[in-house]
Formats: sequence, structure tokens, C-alpha cells
Amino acid sequence: MRLCFSMYSIEMSKILCNFAHIQHFQMANNKGLGKAKVGKKDEFYTQLSDIENELRHYKPHFKGKVVLCNCDDPRISNFTQYFILNFKALGLKKLIATCYKNQNVELFSENAAEKAVYIEYCGTDEPSGIPTKEEILKQVKELKGDGDFRSRECIELLKEADIVVTNPPFSLFREYIAQLITYDKKFVIIGHQNAIKYKEVFPLIRDNKLWLGYGFKGGAAHFISEYEDTAVAGNHKKGMRRVSGGVGLTNLEIGERHEDIILVRKYIPEEYPTFENYPAINVDKTSDIPEDYDGLMGVPITFLDKYSPEQFEIIGNCCDTDWLREAGFKPIGAENIKKLRSQGNMAHVTANMPTPYIITNGKIELPYARIIIKKK
Repeated sequence: MRLCFSMYSIEMSKILCNFAHIQHFQMANNKGLGKAKVGKKDEFYTQLSDIENELRHYKPHFKGKVVLCNCDDPRISNFTQYFILNFKALGLKKLIATCYKNQNVELFSENAAEKAVYIEYCGTDEPSGIPTKEEILKQVKELKGDGDFRSRECIELLKEADIVVTNPPFSLFREYIAQLITYDKKFVIIGHQNAIKYKEVFPLIRDNKLWLGYGFKGGAAHFISEYEDTAVAGNHKKGMRRVSGGVGLTNLEIGERHEDIILVRKYIPEEYPTFENYPAINVDKTSDIPEDYDGLMGVPITFLDKYSPEQFEIIGNCCDTDWLREAGFKPIGAENIKKLRSQGNMAHVTANMPTPYIITNGKIELPYARIIIKKK
């Protein structure tokens, strides 16, 4: 069931008109987004359908709870729209939504809001369970400050919330996650898989304080954007910007994360080379994890999509240089760097870096973004 959205979608569109969310999805090191910024068309907006597809898995968690969307203009946010639309069906106690004062008021508008605003919505007396546009607007109030999620005013609202749901600014992702952990909040947020590798985030995953949600189909998110999309992928959508690596991150329990990966491959030494500077084998794909190997394994970060804490133990993050040194990874060395360069590989590594590497048929290879795991 689609959480009663289809039941109300036509009615809601008539009532709220362009009640569309302007949620920035800022990502570092993404060519498409960087190019868009240069082109002055750098607005990326989360689709309501993507919000719905993620949140429909968490319905039992919301009953009787106060939900906070603290990066969302309550007049236009798709996150706000989702919870207002499903307020009764989810059994919410209250919805709070706040926005930073510079968030645009209209889709693709260049006119920034002069005041930060918020709403505390506790339901409607409308028989349909859906408030009128006028009813919503009457409940929108101005914040005293600028609406920054780190402000004292917004922190007080955060303290009241049981669950936080939003798409936070990617450039502030570390601070955003740290705040949620500091105040011991449950959450479902949209992020990018690069954030998983952060020193501030990965230990939370390792220690089962944070895990991946359901995310986007095929790992590719589509965001509404004025910027022309040149993507050629089969799931390219007109008027949308395709961004690979979009993920849902949560600390709400979901059944899927306790399902074991079915392992079918057998360990054959020739097919699973050991790192030259650490006693772990390299596994290129999650589906290639051997079922009969009990030692350390370096697997792609996409392993976390299927990770079950009952089946595997996460040991460390190979993107964390400090951890690599602590774990005993030896530096790659000057001779190997010389060989690497002679192969035409200009990766940003130096001789004293404890970079994981393997040697196959005399050729040095640097596996991309590995995490070290072990079967339980």
C-alpha cells in the first residue's frame, strides 16, 4: 500500500496547487552539481515520490510521535506535504517544520524569503483529513532567528521532536548528523553514499547506531532542476537531474537489515587476492563474498546496502587514513608508487600512505573505497 497517498493525491493537488518542495541536495565532488553551480542553475529539489517510497517503510514508527522537518519551508516542502497528507493515517501527534530564511518561496524563484518560518501542525477538522491551503498558511509563523538548524531556537524545537525527517544540506552533513546523535534523536534523512565514509559517520555504522534505509532505486536519485541534464542513463527523466549514490540513512529499525546475504561463491585463492599490506582478501562485489571464508575481507562500500549485523562484523573503513595506520596497513612505499606511475595511474597517493593495494600479474591495483568485514 502506498501510505494512502494515491487516495488523496488528486484532492491534494487541487487544494494545495503548487505545494512543491524546494529542498536543496548539495553534494561535494559531483560533476553534475558542480557544473550546475557554475551555470547559476543550482537548485535541486527532492521529488515527493522519492520521499513517499522511502517513508512508506517506516509507518509503525510514526504513531503518536512528533516529527520534525528542520530544513523545510512548511509552505512548499514536499516533506511537509507528505506528513500533512498522511497525518491521520500515520497517527502523528504533531508535525514541526522549519526553514532557513534564504530558502526560495516558489519553485525556481530567485526571490529569497526574508524571514525564516515554521509551523506546528496538529491535524485538521476537515472530514477528509486534509487541511485547506488557507488553513496551512494561517499556521505558518515567523522564527525570531534565521532558521539555521544549529540555532538555539531550532534546537529547542529539535528537543521536542521524536523523529527527524529531511534532506539536510550536504555541505553541513557532518554537523547535522552530530547534532542528531548529541540529542539522541531518531531520524530518516537523505544523503549521499560519500558521507558514509566520513570519520564522523562511519563509526556510527560500524557500531550499529546508524544504517542505510531503502534509498533510491538503482542507487540513482532524480532531482527536479532547471539545469539541463545531459545524463544518458536508461532511467533519465526529462526535466530532472540524475545523481548517483543517493541513500536513505536512519536509526529506525527496518526488517530488511536483519536479512542475511545468501552466499554462493567458494573461496579460490587465485580469484581473491590478498592485500599486499594487510591480511585481508579483496572482494570486488558483494555477491562475490565467499561463503566458506572466515577471515578478513575488503568489500565495496555498496556492501552496506545488504549488511546484516547478525551475519557480519564491520572492522574498519579503508578511506580513513588514521584507521588504516592503527589497523596495521603498511605504507605503499616508493618503489610501488614508481611502478604505479609507470602504469599510468596518477591516483593521489604517496609512498608513506597506508593505501590498500593488490598486485595482479605484476600490476599494482588500488581497489576503490573498501571496508573491512568479517563473518560472525
